[in-house]
Amino acid sequence: MSLEAIQKVTDAEQEGQRRIAEAQTEARQLVADAQKNGEALLKEVRAGAAEEGKNLMRQAEKRAAKKAEEINGNARAEGDALRDTAKQHLNEAADYIVRKVVGR
Repeated sequence: MSLEAIQKVTDAEQEGQRRIAEAQTEARQLVADAQKNGEALLKEVRAGAAEEGKNLMRQAEKRAAKKAEEINGNARAEGDALRDTAKQHLNEAADYIVRKVVGR
């Protein structure tokens, strides 16, 4: 084999090794970039999910407060109605008690 042929083979091997090294470096960089982008996206999604969770919690709290207010209003109305009914029958009850005690 001639010296020139040996040099070409050596150059080709070195070029191949250089390309392999470049490809490995590029592959590592792609993996690192993908991981970095994935972590950033995950962080963004988590932040969005946390914010959405807060929004849902606020909405649920508002609905619960509204429902509690509604229940409280209904209870007041029922209590008022019972009190009014009791007041209406107060005289009748007093007369009944007097009749039973006095014996009329």
